[in-house]
Amino acid sequence: MSRTSAPTPAGTKAGATAGPTVDSPLTHGLKQRHLSMIALGGVIGAGLFVGSGAGIAAAGPSIVVAYAISGLLVMLVMRMLGEMSAANPASGSFSVHAERAIGPWAGFTAGWAFWVLLCVAVGLEGIGAAKIMSGWLPGTPEWAWVALFMLVFLGTNLASVKNFGEFEFWFAALKVGAIALFLIIGLLAIFGVLPGTDAPGTSNLTGDGGFMPKGSEGLVIGLLASVFAYGGLETVTIAAAESEKPVEGVAKAVRTAMWRIAIFYIGSMAVIVTLVPWDNPDVANPDKGPYVTTLDHLDIPGAGTVMQIVVLIALLSAMNANIYGASRMGYSLVARGQGPKALGRISGGVPRISVLASSVFGFLCVLLSYWRPDDVFPWLLNMIGAVILVVWIFIAASQLLLRRRTEREAPETLVVKMWAYPVLTWVALIGMVGIFVLMLRQPGTRDQLLATGALTLVLAGIGFGMQKSREKAGTRTDIP
Repeated sequence: MSRTSAPTPAGTKAGATAGPTVDSPLTHGLKQRHLSMIALGGVIGAGLFVGSGAGIAAAGPSIVVAYAISGLLVMLVMRMLGEMSAANPASGSFSVHAERAIGPWAGFTAGWAFWVLLCVAVGLEGIGAAKIMSGWLPGTPEWAWVALFMLVFLGTNLASVKNFGEFEFWFAALKVGAIALFLIIGLLAIFGVLPGTDAPGTSNLTGDGGFMPKGSEGLVIGLLASVFAYGGLETVTIAAAESEKPVEGVAKAVRTAMWRIAIFYIGSMAVIVTLVPWDNPDVANPDKGPYVTTLDHLDIPGAGTVMQIVVLIALLSAMNANIYGASRMGYSLVARGQGPKALGRISGGVPRISVLASSVFGFLCVLLSYWRPDDVFPWLLNMIGAVILVVWIFIAASQLLLRRRTEREAPETLVVKMWAYPVLTWVALIGMVGIFVLMLRQPGTRDQLLATGALTLVLAGIGFGMQKSREKAGTRTDIP
């Protein structure tokens, strides 16, 4: 059974130590294999298969460096989150940790910001998948496909968590296997041992403008694109609360997911820019993307179509995982008195009202796809902006504060430890601030940062007001 902290008085000093644990009303039907694949399923989606093309077009071959830098940052963030989640598994994950470390307003802000991010991501994944289907079946409207996908995954998430876990396991297993096969084929082609192909050497890496064809500005744009492509890995720590062995499960899932995703992302980018000219227009074309373009370039019969099927499955898998993550985050927030009570109702071990609420935006995307099919995708991307960076900052700040307290009061719960604490925690925080500065310098990302800043300030203001009201009333809240 998962462990969750006992009720904490609202007037308690921010970051006060939680008391004994209580059981969560959520079921515990997820197995270790489910957790491992959920960790991969939530992050391997549109950001990798489609969004990476824009990063390649901006940075050229140096996109490999961009993904390596952002990958190191993500590994640090996930190590911090893994440490806190193994010590205190909770369906609210980093939102709960932020509440314990900083105060209820911080948990409110981080939680609802992430909820908005996942809800919008559901719509983005649905639109991306619909574009593929419309390409295969010309004349079929994209909005109809988005509606169909939403209905399917709404049903999946309204059922038991075990059914969700099985769906996600097989979805994620297929796309992980496909990426692994892509890397094998790519390496064979790079070394000239793939039948019918010649080794490209370094011509695509050093020719046509060199390794950094657009200079440092291009590398910065590629770095920003790569940072947001990693978002979604946090879902595994949310799912851990519904696993059979939450402490062991989250520890193992975080450890394995970090290096697997680093190989998939950085390895894929290296293969693509080595085999295909970075300025190939199909690389940045959302209807094809860099993976399909690479396989078509190698002239492997049917491989491009097969990869497109994998991309479709990856998008659908990410939709499934994001609906799940949003519904559990919403449930946790409401159970802590930070949202409408109706969203916290449990039926059959599933927060079904929260699932429905978390799916509303996906259905809104059906209308957006119908009204504005040509520009809705970039508009949605701008809408979520830099939310994931805000979440990561809360994670780092929470770990910085909770680590000492945990070492002092419950050292046996530190089954996962952040490397070189607190030095690398501060390095990660400085890196995040640096990314914010880079976003302010780029016209294409400045609006995203400002929109995210406005959203964060609004949520923080609401959360702080609620915290003060509850302190005056002496209200007690549970932390599930």
